[in-house]
Amino acid sequence: MLSKTIISTGYQTVVPARIRKAHQIIPGDILDWTDTEKGIIVQPRKKVTLQDITDLITTKGLPDAVELKKRVQKGEKI
Repeated sequence: MLSKTIISTGYQTVVPARIRKAHQIIPGDILDWTDTEKGIIVQPRKKVTLQDITDLITTKGLPDAVELKKRVQKGEKI
């Protein structure tokens, strides 16, 4: 479904509510803009929260730090 917004005189725009809700975009999230030959691609990137950070250092039932580091270096999701 097509959504439209208008660019303000300050070059700002609004993310349509339907898109914000569907992708759970909240204040502080980042929109990455990529210029391609076919047009512009806009992708949301979630901000890192304190919970995200504490989840990284909480090792309930997980291997030790060395093993976790090896997994991260291999690109595995923990």
